[in-house]
Amino acid sequence: MKSTFLFLLLSICVVSAKTQLFPNLGGQRAGISALPFLKIEVNPRTAAMGGACISNSGDAYAAQWNPAALTDIKGFALASSNTFWAAGINHAFFSVSNTFKPGTFALSVVSLSTGKMERRTEFQPEGTGQYFYASNTAVGLTYAKQLTDMFSFGVSAKYVNEQLAEYMAHAGMVDLGFLYRTDFKDLKFAVMLQSFGTNSKLKGSTNGSGFNPKPVSINSYPAPTVFQLGVSIVPLKADDKSLTVAVQLNHPGDNAENIRIGAEFEYRNILFVRAGYKINVKDQPYPTAGVGLRARIGRHPLHIDYSFDPTKYLGMIHRIGLSITFVKGGKE
Repeated sequence: MKSTFLFLLLSICVVSAKTQLFPNLGGQRAGISALPFLKIEVNPRTAAMGGACISNSGDAYAAQWNPAALTDIKGFALASSNTFWAAGINHAFFSVSNTFKPGTFALSVVSLSTGKMERRTEFQPEGTGQYFYASNTAVGLTYAKQLTDMFSFGVSAKYVNEQLAEYMAHAGMVDLGFLYRTDFKDLKFAVMLQSFGTNSKLKGSTNGSGFNPKPVSINSYPAPTVFQLGVSIVPLKADDKSLTVAVQLNHPGDNAENIRIGAEFEYRNILFVRAGYKINVKDQPYPTAGVGLRARIGRHPLHIDYSFDPTKYLGMIHRIGLSITFVKGGKE
């Protein structure tokens, strides 16, 4: 109980002292990286917990937020989610994973699309009648391995494609995650290096003044790398309910350090209520929240999750997700 109390007290102290502990020392780096869609949460569960996710128990979305947690899945799993972003932008995720003797493998796809946008010029500000599209896609292959009863690691290799009208960029990136479990109140520690890879550089051609197309090469920009440290604990666990608390430190290469704090209350392994808060994230000063329901298809668990993330400039961000695990032997 003393350790649990100290853990919760530390979380409260971090929130109250956020301006002193985490000044905006990296805010001047905002916007220097390419492909920021890779930092958008795909899992409604972790989004509802303020993004404090890398030390949580694994689910079918783990290939995206910490591949090391995929080892918690025992069987064949599918996950799909959709984020309704601002200005009609859509952010979708799909993954499939399975456990084999050498380890757990997963294939995941993340896509962000804007829909069609009309071209405008200084002479035709109302539109030219021509349209263009912008899209971002990342395809990842993940491998995770349980090395001991308490320690696991995971790695994802990703191919990333960006397209803006006639301009296109390609990049390769790696996610590397570690997860350490203890036998004290499900205490877990995690380390994650997300989106470490090559620079992205848009290339294409333009019609210029209306004559022959002219090749255009834009400056290259680094990947949106984020180094993360996380810890979670279950201070309350009874026959029909439990409470999970998680804290996470993010160190992005293109912005200021920030802290994520989240909690999840589970009742009868059917209803999940979640809440979170982001410290030192300038445009997201409001708490996050969400709910989850657990049902079954036959004897296989089905999870339906929803979260909302209020922002200062982009309005309310809604996420909904569906995941199912086909447990080997037909039982959990």
